[in-house]
Amino acid sequence: MPAPYPQEFRDDVVAVARGRDAGVTLKQIADDFGISEATLSNWLKAADVEAGVKPDVAAELKALRRRTKLLEQENEVLRRAAAYLSQANLKLGGSSK
Repeated sequence: MPAPYPQEFRDDVVAVARGRDAGVTLKQIADDFGISEATLSNWLKAADVEAGVKPDVAAELKALRRRTKLLEQENEVLRRAAAYLSQANLKLGGSSK
């Protein structure tokens, strides 16, 4: 795997891509800097996330999955507690008669 490009280089390429003239494609800019168009697109997306222009969907998904797991665990605890209390209630109700 090739070494990652320095952050300063990435920032410069993103700035050029954002400030490009009409008619200049991302492919042309990527070729000028010796990177692939996909790499440039990824850098642009990452820059949007860092700038707060776009949400970090991956981080949101991870947080939502963590929250879902926690809620499922809490639900299981409540289900078990309800089953235990209903059994205890049946035993109390049956012995007092």
